[in-house]
Amino acid sequence: MADKLIAPPVGAALYGTNGHQIFDELKHNPKTKLIAVSQIDKNIIINSGFDISAIKFYDELDGIIHDGNVDFVSLCSPIRRKQATDAIKCLEYHKHVYAEKPCALTEKELDEILNAAVKSGALFHEMAGTTFAQPYLAMRDIAKSGILGDIMQVYAQKSYPYHNRRPQDEEEYIDGGLLRQAGVHAMRFIEHTAGVRIKDIYSIETKLGNPVHTGGMRTACSCMIKLENGGVANAVINYANPAGFGSWGNECLRIFGAKGFLESTDGGANTRLVIGEKDMGSIDISNKSLSYFDLFIDELTEKSQMPLSLDEELHPTRIVIRAKNKLI
Repeated sequence: MADKLIAPPVGAALYGTNGHQIFDELKHNPKTKLIAVSQIDKNIIINSGFDISAIKFYDELDGIIHDGNVDFVSLCSPIRRKQATDAIKCLEYHKHVYAEKPCALTEKELDEILNAAVKSGALFHEMAGTTFAQPYLAMRDIAKSGILGDIMQVYAQKSYPYHNRRPQDEEEYIDGGLLRQAGVHAMRFIEHTAGVRIKDIYSIETKLGNPVHTGGMRTACSCMIKLENGGVANAVINYANPAGFGSWGNECLRIFGAKGFLESTDGGANTRLVIGEKDMGSIDISNKSLSYFDLFIDELTEKSQMPLSLDEELHPTRIVIRAKNKLI
């Protein structure tokens, strides 16, 4: 939690577009004001609906962190392997940070970010809102209710399309690579939605199907997982979602409990809950999704409680880092 409350509007700065920069979130949150930008083309800012006359454009991150009107920085760093260093630099200058995933590529970097946040008193959060969009928010509530009984097994799938902008050299860590940048969603499904913490993980990757035959991009990954409650899980992650599927992400989450079964398939389009002998059909997802960004801003301005502790928020990131280091 931040040491001091910030009176709205909260001064926002955007750094880079390598990921999901928060243009729409800023426009829809009246407690924020875009103050500064770096490593983003002015036309992108204009086309996103912002008045550039009130925005300072800096060549580098240093300009942002020395701007006294900036309260927090949204990091989508151009090179993901540099983002941990960028986050630490912002925190050292007492700028709160909201960072694209994965926020770090090693556990050492992750711990250094957390230590920098504690030392500075500034807030750090990853863009970890996966489970707070429907239908996963409703599934989280059902899993937490205990109606499924002990969670015995979880199946999580995250499938994205391939496109020619996918970085081919994973050693450059432009986006963190398949397992870390896409796989973290699957781990959040398991931990944040199904509500079971991962104890251990083993993974295997392939480059099969990569249209750039000399490229290093991994196209698919499978993970075998032990859960802390004694259960098991597995995750499927790939760049194999064809255009004909009809949506960007082909997500699937199946939660098997001792008393019942809950699933979301077809990118969240279909759900089903079965308890004992009773098929409950589709679940109620009429409640509005929660914006993790809005919750972050509320923490800055009202000291409201985030729905996840920082350890819970970042543990899926820690897990995919470990998975990358434990390839079979």
